[in-house]
Amino acid sequence: MASVQKDISLAAPAAAVWDAVRDFGAVHTRLAPGFVTDTKLDGDVRIVTFANGNVAREQLVDCDDARLRLVYAIDSERMTHHSASIQIIAEGEARCRMIWITDVLPNEIAPYIAGQMELGAAAVQDAMSKLGI
Repeated sequence: MASVQKDISLAAPAAAVWDAVRDFGAVHTRLAPGFVTDTKLDGDVRIVTFANGNVAREQLVDCDDARLRLVYAIDSERMTHHSASIQIIAEGEARCRMIWITDVLPNEIAPYIAGQMELGAAAVQDAMSKLGI
């Protein structure tokens, strides 16, 4: 199984970033605008539309406020397995890191996933800096 990890440095307090991450239905407005263009909730599933036109159904697996960790999974025809976690780690009062890990099968799709995560990470950094958090 391929595992892709992004360690994203953010110039924002961990609590503020976590608030955006845990807002499961607002990825397109709060966390990664531009990379994600729309999000609709269907129970504990979010239907995410990406800037490249792809649409994914992301199932909420866990949202742990104590550990600042969110886990979701995608059921897709292109992938036999996709699970991802985002964890926020404070680095002082005004900075934090976002650790984003995605495990995926088949292995051959990992380069595409890594590229998408790179775009997503840049959108998160941009959104957090523009909020003036």
